[in-house]
Amino acid sequence: MRLDLLRHGETALGNVFRGSLDDELSAVGWAQMRAAVAGRSWDVIVSSPLQRCARFAAELAERLAVPLQLESDLRELHFGAWEGRSAAALMEEQAELLGQFWADPYGHTPPDGEPLLQFAARVGSAVQRLAQQHAGRRVLLVSHGGVMRLLLAQAQGLPREQLLSVAVGHGELFSLPATTEVPD
Repeated sequence: MRLDLLRHGETALGNVFRGSLDDELSAVGWAQMRAAVAGRSWDVIVSSPLQRCARFAAELAERLAVPLQLESDLRELHFGAWEGRSAAALMEEQAELLGQFWADPYGHTPPDGEPLLQFAARVGSAVQRLAQQHAGRRVLLVSHGGVMRLLLAQAQGLPREQLLSVAVGHGELFSLPATTEVPD
């Protein structure tokens, strides 16, 4: 399987911890995603079911006349009490907790959030299933910053502590090497 990763574009909520919030793409977000895939094609498109990913994925799958598969295990990390909040607001109220999360996201879960080990297992299982289902195919995965950081960090062999150093902008497209092992 050749796996390409596309992060959703800018959303209506702006620069906040979204996690499981189901906000829609802004006009800029739609444009970012359309520009990222211009002139490209895939055999199948797999998407997070959240509308900031799924609506664009459905449009693209229809345009390319390829199957669309929604995969709930490719949702973003659930940020718990931080969902819908900006980093700037959290810095004013919970600077120590936010700093701990940024320094060691595996060791410091946002309040009432999803532990990163659980998130990594969920995403890894989903990608394993996709590799089995779509062997030999070109697959576009439309997902979230956290999912992409995780997969890119693993593909690059980065230590867990460097997960948040992986830059993934809105509407950015990445290709994983075909020889990359599927994460556990």
